[in-house]
Amino acid sequence: MTPFETVDCYDYPKYWDLSFQDETELECDFFEDVFKRFGQGDTHRVLDIGCGGGRNVVEMATRGFKMLGLDNNEASLAYLARQLYEKDLNAETVSTDMADFQIEPPLDAALCTFNTFRHLLTEEQAESHLHCVARALRPGGLYVLGFHILQDYDDPECEEHWTNRDGDVEVTTTLEVVQSCREERLETLLFHLQVRDGEKQLRLKAEYPYRIYNPTQFRDLLAKVPEFEICEVYDFNYDIDDPMPFDDEISDAVFVLRKI
Repeated sequence: MTPFETVDCYDYPKYWDLSFQDETELECDFFEDVFKRFGQGDTHRVLDIGCGGGRNVVEMATRGFKMLGLDNNEASLAYLARQLYEKDLNAETVSTDMADFQIEPPLDAALCTFNTFRHLLTEEQAESHLHCVARALRPGGLYVLGFHILQDYDDPECEEHWTNRDGDVEVTTTLEVVQSCREERLETLLFHLQVRDGEKQLRLKAEYPYRIYNPTQFRDLLAKVPEFEICEVYDFNYDIDDPMPFDDEISDAVFVLRKI
């Protein structure tokens, strides 16, 4: 069998986005519900942070929002630009570092889901990121921030598998935690992508470091950014009518933050 090729999976946005495509409609429905329930004023201009190939940018633009997609991977942004052109949609793309950026205010909302936030590996980067978002949002603007919060009882060797298809393209993804150090607050995730694209077959793999948060550590981080208040907390089921407490049992968390 052909061995897996070590790559940056973000250089393959068509396949990376397809891996998570099943979540797109559910996420975007949730975003709209959040805007209606917690927004102060109308929500039009929305920033998707770490947008990758832009699955949520495209979907939200289709729904009529004025979207901006921010990422530091040029292949992903080029793919997003092609998708927008082919679908006759308007959105902006911004190539910059999510830890240190300036967006012309005012934004009505910002989005960052599926652990993208955990690519910020230090406390300084994470705090800088939150301040950047706050500066770009108008007063009352919302930040929907979703990521996995690690519990002491979580299995450090967890592994997940799933398959998604779109036409003659099929991607089977395996995610595995290959290293975890709670003292250094870092874990390494290994992704394997087995791709069938018509007659083409690819076997891709990539490792990425992620910062670890437990509930106390994220509370401490938020305390450094008083521009934000927590409106509500949800899990990855994205049910606007089923919030969850921000307690020590929290795991897959989606925070709805509002700029004061």
